[in-house]
Amino acid sequence: MDMSIHFPHLGIHLGHVGKTIQFLGIDIAYYGIVIAVSMIAGVALVLAEARRTGQDEDFYLDMLILSIVIGIVGARAYYVVFSWDSYRDDLLEIFNIRNGGLAIYGGILSGVATACIYTRRKKIPLGQMVDTACLGLVLGQILGRWGNFFNREAFGGYTDNLLAMQLPVDAVRQREITAQMWEHVQSIGGVAYIQVHPTFLYESMWNILVLAFLLWYRKKKRFQGEVFLLYLVGYGLGRVWIEGLRTDQLRMAVLGLRFPVSQLLSLILVVASGGFIVFLRHRKKGEK
Repeated sequence: MDMSIHFPHLGIHLGHVGKTIQFLGIDIAYYGIVIAVSMIAGVALVLAEARRTGQDEDFYLDMLILSIVIGIVGARAYYVVFSWDSYRDDLLEIFNIRNGGLAIYGGILSGVATACIYTRRKKIPLGQMVDTACLGLVLGQILGRWGNFFNREAFGGYTDNLLAMQLPVDAVRQREITAQMWEHVQSIGGVAYIQVHPTFLYESMWNILVLAFLLWYRKKKRFQGEVFLLYLVGYGLGRVWIEGLRTDQLRMAVLGLRFPVSQLLSLILVVASGGFIVFLRHRKKGEK
């Protein structure tokens, strides 16, 4: 199998991008390494923010470890539920995450729910906690998306824009290749390539902007929880348009129609979070 990845318009040509690395005779997936690094970086940022604001770092460390474990389970469960046709005939494959298959919204929802329950039991202000934790969450998303790069997944349809990415046809899941991609298949050195939107890169770059804004705004927030709500708005806005480009959308059947789950959820989060911000700012203003 050809393991190259090209960004032709940027002049970037990577001859061999492996999916695994060997350590003591064991194959370790780069996907797993990237996810682990993103988690460590996210936790480090949360602890730094807790230290900056005079909060208990041990509380956040314990909470984050618990939330990450349950978040991974939730991310996998979300993906499997909405991709059930791929697992119904091989249930053991549900437990194989080496080849990807973690839906970020499943991880966010289960992880945040766990953190909220843990925070309530420890009697810590919920708004303060989510404002602190969301910084690490978005940093984890920035880095974690690069796991999709190594797995050649989470890409969009055909494009010829500046950031267009070329992948060997035999290195991707065939069901994710659209008719338009087949029409534009290119042969380079005897290898057939599809040319696609690198949506993992779009989301990573978008989240850099979201994180930069949150880091700037956190000292200006008007109420506890506002930074978290702004994160949901910012992340959701990016996901609405980026998800629309992808060819591996998780879909849900409603009244005979199949809707993209993550796009709908993103839109709901943007509207609901934006509404909460307006309401809470208005209430805060009325208390003065």
